[in-house]
Amino acid sequence: MAVQLQQAVTVGKYLVTQRLMGRKRFPLVLMLEPLFRCNLACSGCGKIQHPKEILQQNLTPEQCFMAVEECGAPVVSIPGGEPLLHPQIGQIVEGLVQRKKFVYLCTNGILLEKSLSKFKPSPYLTFSVHLDGFKEQHDKCVDRPGVFDKAIAAIKAAKQQGFRVTTNTTVFDGANPQEMQEFFDFLDTLNLDGMMVSPGYGYEKAPDQENFLRREQTKTLFREILSPWKSGQKKWNFNHNPLFLEFLMGDQDFDCTPWGSPSYSVLGWQKPCYLLDEGHYSSYQELLNQTEWSNYGKNSGNPQCQDCMVHCGYEPTAANAAMQPENMGKAIGALFGG
Repeated sequence: MAVQLQQAVTVGKYLVTQRLMGRKRFPLVLMLEPLFRCNLACSGCGKIQHPKEILQQNLTPEQCFMAVEECGAPVVSIPGGEPLLHPQIGQIVEGLVQRKKFVYLCTNGILLEKSLSKFKPSPYLTFSVHLDGFKEQHDKCVDRPGVFDKAIAAIKAAKQQGFRVTTNTTVFDGANPQEMQEFFDFLDTLNLDGMMVSPGYGYEKAPDQENFLRREQTKTLFREILSPWKSGQKKWNFNHNPLFLEFLMGDQDFDCTPWGSPSYSVLGWQKPCYLLDEGHYSSYQELLNQTEWSNYGKNSGNPQCQDCMVHCGYEPTAANAAMQPENMGKAIGALFGG
């Protein structure tokens, strides 16, 4: 597994501390969205569907730091939009690293190579580059030719300069399992610090609503894709808790942890979950106290949650499950390459 030891130990201590303090609901990953603007219009994303006046807004570095302190999560994911369009993204990342947060800056890679001078290599900083398949497939998903080549060139440049780099792949309906396996083999040749993968979920604002996966489709597809990993034939370097991957294959029965990955943006603290777009709160405490948490997750009966298996809801569940005695051996073994 690609989760570095330092991060695994920090997150493990954090989980134990929350339990000892008797907290039932606590965040694991803050999804910090400093802007919604993007230089792409991917068919499976709804972020750029916001009105123009919202797309023109940025969070200030001070707002970002306040959200991080208010939330307290040990890991901060910076999606967008495209965060490298933010004029102060270097300052934001530097401030988070100084606070010893494990930062995953999510990017489509177009601006990454020319932006590397804004950052310093650190065990606390990882660039997460969006890649949904080989050149033809990826460029089709992002609706622009040449993006795959730019992303690969940026990954190589970042690695040469000593940065941590992972990839982030969304699997949609109709994906060819053999092609996905070949794609993972290709990614293994890039000297990455890990690969992340998640099924596409029916994001309501996305222009393309035809290719999102249903729950049973997800399990069937991921059983096929990940069968060489499960059997030990392939040692793909996934940046995931192995229990989450087992969940995608249907080998674990988890429910969503809707408070595990809160989202903060120019609109405030988003009501769960960010894929449902049900409104916002002005503070993190309001989010905790005023949300009817029983309305979210598969076991809630909420029809909008029945097919969702995305990592923002289920990776926190897997992280908590890994702390159970019966699962700790598997998690530790994966951490050290078992």
